[in-house]
Amino acid sequence: MKTLAWWVVLAGAPLAPATAAAQVDYRNLDDDRPVRVEDAQSVEAYAFELILPYAVADEREGGVVHAFVPELAYGLMRDVHMGVKVPVGVHGGSAGLSGIRLFALYNVNTEFGWLPAVAFRADVELPVGHFGASDARYALKGIGTRAFGANRLHVNAVGRLGGGGAPGLVESLPDWWVGIAVDRTLYRKSLLLIAEVLVERSGEEAPLATAVGVGVRWQWTPTAVLDLGLSRTVSDDSGHDLELSFGVTHAFGVRALMPGAR
Repeated sequence: MKTLAWWVVLAGAPLAPATAAAQVDYRNLDDDRPVRVEDAQSVEAYAFELILPYAVADEREGGVVHAFVPELAYGLMRDVHMGVKVPVGVHGGSAGLSGIRLFALYNVNTEFGWLPAVAFRADVELPVGHFGASDARYALKGIGTRAFGANRLHVNAVGRLGGGGAPGLVESLPDWWVGIAVDRTLYRKSLLLIAEVLVERSGEEAPLATAVGVGVRWQWTPTAVLDLGLSRTVSDDSGHDLELSFGVTHAFGVRALMPGAR
């Protein structure tokens, strides 16, 4: 027990404010962690969030896709964060980069009365790597979150603004998608249970696809969250038949980047 206690202290030592905030980080739905829908919460100001996820999907067209999408986000200021994703895919005996994603999120407001929390997110997908898209892609997302006691409702709407060629293998920006998710917090267990349903069109010529997903987030330590997700495409003959994902999120800070740090 003493060893575990020291490990927790050392993990949180770099930045006390970020550590305190991270103790409820299990409630913050990140993009694709563990479901596609995310909430309107931004990363804590001046804090970093490192996500190390892994997913395996059984594709209906045949074959299995393994994906590793490390992500690093930074709270640039209050209500604003920016970050980068580096998707890596394994398919058909080959492994390679599936583009690079740059993104930024702005939390317009927190919940007030009957008004939900609202945020906007912009993504840029660069066409690099063996499994990358054929051209650059740009997308804008609107996010709404409303709490009802221990339950929350989230709505996401995404539209691609440019790039219509062949998509990348892993987490490529679709033509558009709309999703809704509900979650429930189990405070004493530091658990968040999530369910979602979404409709998307991956490309201009692609048919509409409907997918459902469930997931859980658990506060493992004061600075680390574990997530587990399961999703399936329930319409259309393309897309993944079943996908299982697992991820670790670590919140930390660098004292030298804090305002007023010496």
